[in-house]
Amino acid sequence: MSKQWYKSGAWLAAMLFSAGAGAETQFNMTPGVTDNAHRAYDLHMAAVWICGIIGAVVFGAMFYSIVKHRKSVHPKPAHFHENTLVEIVWTVIPVLILLGLAIPAVKTLVAMEDTRDADMTVMVTGSQWKWHYKYVDADGKDLSDIGFYSLLSTPRDTFENYGGKTTEKSETYLKEVDKPLVIPTGKKVRFLVTSEDVIHSWWVPAFAVKKDAVPGFINETWTKVNEAGVYRGVCAELCGKDHGFMPVVVKAVSPEEFQTWVADTRTAMAEAKKAAEADVDRVWAMDELMKKGEEVYLKNCSACHQATGAGMPPTFPALAGSKIATDKAQIPDHIGRVLKGKGAMPAFGAMLSDMEIAAVITYERNAFGNKTGDAVQPKDVKAAR
Repeated sequence: MSKQWYKSGAWLAAMLFSAGAGAETQFNMTPGVTDNAHRAYDLHMAAVWICGIIGAVVFGAMFYSIVKHRKSVHPKPAHFHENTLVEIVWTVIPVLILLGLAIPAVKTLVAMEDTRDADMTVMVTGSQWKWHYKYVDADGKDLSDIGFYSLLSTPRDTFENYGGKTTEKSETYLKEVDKPLVIPTGKKVRFLVTSEDVIHSWWVPAFAVKKDAVPGFINETWTKVNEAGVYRGVCAELCGKDHGFMPVVVKAVSPEEFQTWVADTRTAMAEAKKAAEADVDRVWAMDELMKKGEEVYLKNCSACHQATGAGMPPTFPALAGSKIATDKAQIPDHIGRVLKGKGAMPAFGAMLSDMEIAAVITYERNAFGNKTGDAVQPKDVKAAR
């Protein structure tokens, strides 16, 4: 019994006081990499130590009284009532403690909400289940031509286990994306956070930033990263079926590297636009459309309609055997649904190119046993836009 009590006591002591040993512990929050994160960590540690000291004093006095004034020692109890000095002391001390914590806490909260004099602005838009980053400006220069969607890059068969298949999980399992948000170090970056559909929450613990993304509203927050690196977060608001599969990844680089990234990104976007225009002008073979369509479908559509096309009715209808995916007369409706969305179905017109939409529609009309033989071309999608 004594050994069990020793182990329990050691575990409790480690949980309560391991914060003093450093940030590398499972029992404590991390100091983060921004000034606001450090302020929040310092407040947290001050509160932990104050609570620990209060607990030690209260329980120490309680156990001392139990032992010192037990019945076997003092069979005749003392009779007394009230003590003005004691009542004043145990009222004033807690008030002073609360004020001592409240003043720096209010200063920290005010600093966290002060988005003035930002060096850079980024629009963050949440949707089921991805993030869209739209750069606004940086150091007075227009960056509105740069924007992209950031999607989970962990293969779905890694966590959905199709057909009993198991795959090896990476160190960044469910915390990796195809395109991270890139920001410069040492710059105050303002985030304008909103949503296209339901409430999301953009959270990066290392920045001490967590802001709700609410449809129809724009919330503001900011950060200034002191150390270059890759920082990961998640959507912290229950937002639907794939809530756990929309991670946040921010890559902080030096200002010089950021400028290089901006130039490279603009070049890549221009080349992608040129390639997309060329894709529209050619006629794609069925096998090309099916191969590309499967890739697009698994990345963007399988979360709702499942890899088998079975869907999750009634919210996410099945594509296998569905009228819209098998009736030749409904091809225009099929294209319009993917372009503009409907109900719980998001619009993919701004996210996917004409070729990608044509490919995924072709795939949906010929996979899952549909086998219509229909081949939708990029020019058909362009005309529908």
